[in-house]
Amino acid sequence: MTRTECYLALNSIRLIGPVRVRRLREALGSVEAIFHTDPARLARIDGVGEAAARAIAEWSRHWDLARELEEIARLGLRVADCEDPDYPAPLKEIYDPPLVLYIRGDLAAARRRGIAIVGSRHTTRYGEDCAKKIAYQIAYAGLCVLSGLARGIDTFAHQGALAARGRTAAVLGCSLDRVYPPENRALADKIAEEGGVLLSEFPLGTAPDRQTFPMRNRIVSGLSQGILVVEAGETSGSLITARMALDQGRSVFAIPGRIDSPQSRGCHRLLKEGAKLVESAEDILSEFDLLLPASPAEAKRPWPDDLSPEETTILESMEPDETQLDALIQKTGLPSGVVTSTLLRLEMRRLVRQLPGKFFVKTD
Repeated sequence: MTRTECYLALNSIRLIGPVRVRRLREALGSVEAIFHTDPARLARIDGVGEAAARAIAEWSRHWDLARELEEIARLGLRVADCEDPDYPAPLKEIYDPPLVLYIRGDLAAARRRGIAIVGSRHTTRYGEDCAKKIAYQIAYAGLCVLSGLARGIDTFAHQGALAARGRTAAVLGCSLDRVYPPENRALADKIAEEGGVLLSEFPLGTAPDRQTFPMRNRIVSGLSQGILVVEAGETSGSLITARMALDQGRSVFAIPGRIDSPQSRGCHRLLKEGAKLVESAEDILSEFDLLLPASPAEAKRPWPDDLSPEETTILESMEPDETQLDALIQKTGLPSGVVTSTLLRLEMRRLVRQLPGKFFVKTD
């Protein structure tokens, strides 16, 4: 077997992780030597044990390497093992770098300086706008935007980077032949087609589960120079990613939110613990002595010329983020019936949309 094939085989064994493989390689001199060593000797190596040694000896009974290689070729993927020159250098610095990376797209995107943007799957309009705006600015500055292709903040971070015609890298919590969530398949295709990259450490056919997502998160933070948490509840997995980033020596940033929003509590906790408060991309770039290039202001969507006076009044009274119905009634001074009927007309014209709790936002 080639070196990469050896790593693929070891990566398929549940009992064998990056730390055990490192010990085996250091004791035997190479990864190839692991497969030419008697199981009894493998078991005596510190931190290995009989069960792991037996699993290595019997790996081919439980996994088909030839079929894996055929599928990799059929899907147009490539694989970089942890000794490959193309393997991202920042990832080699972490305690447990993945043995292999399955790659779709241009790995160069993940090898450039990058900032991870993560957050809740359950977002507010404020969080969505922040994620897109800052991802746009970071990508425009020439950095890679890293995230996990999950619902919520991850999705908006990738979209913001693509809107800037920048590079973004998505690390999946499943194998590359099983994009999750399925509604992000088109986004995954766009990332790969527009100079970005999709990455996974999981053998083909691996479905997402509670174990794969934390494993994915260490790669997201490990590839980055810093991690920005946009919105996170008190039990959000993004807080785990932030802890991993700290353990890996990465900078941690957080965006403050409304004090009454459950989605802001995790960010506020990080800020209390010393994360750097972020109001714009400049707050992140300045940490790394980078400047945001001057860019023309993004053009706002013009309002139609045939708006009624009531429609104009309501649109001008709406906040940049969501606005509650009662606040609109009070701010406009219009009767409640006029406000609700006008909002309905604006919704039908796709100029506003309604959110839960009788909140309204202007559409982009």
